[in-house]
Amino acid sequence: MKSNRAFGMLKLAASLAGVAMLLSGCRLDMHVQPKYLPYEPTDFFGDGRSERPVITGTVARGHLHDDELFYTGQENGAVADKFPFPITKADIERGRQRYNIYCTPCHDYTGNGQGMIVQRGFPPPPSFHIQRLREAPAGHFYEVITNGYGVMFSYAARVEPADRWRIAAYIRALQLSEHAAVSDVPDTDRSKLSQSNAGNKE
Repeated sequence: MKSNRAFGMLKLAASLAGVAMLLSGCRLDMHVQPKYLPYEPTDFFGDGRSERPVITGTVARGHLHDDELFYTGQENGAVADKFPFPITKADIERGRQRYNIYCTPCHDYTGNGQGMIVQRGFPPPPSFHIQRLREAPAGHFYEVITNGYGVMFSYAARVEPADRWRIAAYIRALQLSEHAAVSDVPDTDRSKLSQSNAGNKE
C-alpha cells in the first residue's frame, strides 16, 4: 500500500518536473514582440534603425507621384493653368458625373453655390461664376478638391487624381455656359441656335 502511494507521488513529481522543463523551454518572443513607432531607434539591428531600408533596385509602382502637375496641380511650385492630359468629351462627361455626386450638395448643379445643404443652413461656397474663380487657374480647383478649403474638407480619399482634373474641366464648362457669347459658338452650329430661338418664339 505504501509502495503504491510512494510510486504515485514519484509519478506526480516526475510529471511536474516534465511540465516545468517544457515551460522553461518555451520562448515567448512571438507573443511579446517589441512594437516600434516610425523611425524609433532600436538596438535590435546593427544600424540602430527600426525601419528597414528599401531593397536596392526597388521600383515604385503606382505610388511614385513624380508628375508634379498631375498630382499637385502645380508646375515649378506655382499653381498651373493647364491640364495634365488632353480633355475629351468623355472626360467632361466623367467630370459631370463626379461633380453631380460629390459637388452638387454644396455647389448646386449650376455651380452657383446654392446646393441643397446650403439651402438648409450650411455655409454657402462662392459661386464658380464670380470673377475671381472665373480667372482662377485650373490647378486651383484641383488643389481645393485635394486639400479642402475653408469649411470644405479634402476629397482626396474619395476622388482619384484623374477625376479631380475632370471635375475641374467640368467646372470650366459650367463657367463657360454662364458667360458664353454667340461669337463663341462655331459657325457650323450657329444656325442650330437660330432655329432653336425661332422655335421658342412660336
